Amino acid sequence: MNKSELVAAVVAAGIEKKQAALAVDTVLNAVGDTLAKSESVALLGFGTFSIKDRPERKGHNPATGESITIPASKSIVFKAGKALKDKIKGEEK
Repeated sequence: MNKSELVAAVVAAGIEKKQAALAVDTVLNAVGDTLAKSESVALLGFGTFSIKDRPERKGHNPATGESITIPASKSIVFKAGKALKDKIKGEEK
């Protein structure tokens, strides 16, 4: 599902397309802004988005075999909530 399909799903719930697009944009921007501040976003029944710090580590260039240092970075982590896990398993209530 892409963003326009998500907007279409919101429209199917009875909201005008312009308002649905604004709602989807607002939610996505709020999630992005919160993660940018290294804060987590918990959506009850769906899951939690959070930031994980990845430390600097050693690696190698596969083309040359040369050792390199991979710099520290941050990555986004998603942990599915129980309701979402159950839905995927087909155990939805």
